[in-house]
Amino acid sequence: MRQLLIQVPHGYGKEVLAIAQAYDATNTARVEATGNNEPIDLVIVHISNQKVEEFLGDLESLPNLQVTLIPRGVIAMHPPADQAPQQVTDVKARSPIEIFLAGLQSVGSWKAFLGYAAAAGVVVWIGLYTNTSYLLVAAMLIAPFAGPAMNVAIATARGDVNLLKRTLLRYFAALAVTIVVAGVLSFLLQQEVVTSTMSDTSKISTVAVLLPLVAGAAGAINLVQSERSSLVSGAAVGMLVAASLAPPAGLIGMAGVMGRWDLAINGVFLLLLQLVGINLSASLVFRSYGLTARGARYQRGKKALFPAILAVTFVALLALLIWQFSASPNLQRSSREQSANQTIQQAVEDSDLVELVEANVRFPTPNISGQNTLLVVMYVQRRAGVTASAEVISDRLTQAVQTALHNQDFNVTPLVSVNVLSAPNTQN
Repeated sequence: MRQLLIQVPHGYGKEVLAIAQAYDATNTARVEATGNNEPIDLVIVHISNQKVEEFLGDLESLPNLQVTLIPRGVIAMHPPADQAPQQVTDVKARSPIEIFLAGLQSVGSWKAFLGYAAAAGVVVWIGLYTNTSYLLVAAMLIAPFAGPAMNVAIATARGDVNLLKRTLLRYFAALAVTIVVAGVLSFLLQQEVVTSTMSDTSKISTVAVLLPLVAGAAGAINLVQSERSSLVSGAAVGMLVAASLAPPAGLIGMAGVMGRWDLAINGVFLLLLQLVGINLSASLVFRSYGLTARGARYQRGKKALFPAILAVTFVALLALLIWQFSASPNLQRSSREQSANQTIQQAVEDSDLVELVEANVRFPTPNISGQNTLLVVMYVQRRAGVTASAEVISDRLTQAVQTALHNQDFNVTPLVSVNVLSAPNTQN
């Protein structure tokens, strides 16, 4: 429930109360006051979140209307007293006008905004450079990407060209600052070696599209829900959005300076995938909660813009997915590692020579030019009764694994190392 302070010329307060009564307002009051040396009526109204925009629309006909919307939930209790539990548990989502105005307020100071982006670039660089995972989490908390991401979705749902242009500018400016800062730090330290965290960040799974879709939906739901209707904090949701943007941005800057364009391209793909995925799901959520092209105190939206931007976003997402699945295994390495591991386990099970102890499958970072190297390190143990030498077992198993991977059309060059282990001899 929201509290509104409404100022109207003296004598119009009764009309405000009558309109408020039609919207089931509670704990209303009218006070005669003075504003700008003129007599006014100050009306205090408590109204359900979802009814705020329609209520403001009906007030627009009143002269010299001034409204103060308190953007905090209030608990308005009224008779009968024994109905208080039911009254306070009736929690509604925020009104579209409040969501929209809050988004506009966040398009503010450039200095602080770019400062956070630069700080995120420093922290994400340290995390990637030193293989420190908790610093990547810290960078996600600092990175100011969640605000612009949600504002782009709000602008899409509202069909607001002005807000869309301003927000996209902030969006790409923040990403550029983070990328440049990470690149400059790698240049100053003359980084030449790709760290394991950089390699892991560049690996993409076939289900990578789910993260931005979930992040966008979660971010939008967090903005539309009343602050008392969820135990999930805005910081946690903002971190979820930044989790899909901060590490790839740092990776692009570092890989670009090092001349590792294969890693940089993967980072660019991840950034584009996150941008369009977040916008697609978040704008649909905002639209479902009532953000439309026109509303109370908002008339600049264009109805045709929402379906147009949504169509462009969907086509861009589809193009990225086509790119991902046509560039195997470069943009599917994380999933390919898992699939290859399963294929290898099956190949060992089909063998009558050994039992699999462990198999490590990964795409190494320093790729040999012209081939997709898949490094396979296997630890196996002879089956009972097998007397073949380790060399024979290694040769046969290597051939079996390479054949199995080739038959599955993995499009890789498997380099296989087989380590034949022996159980301790317990006989005296």
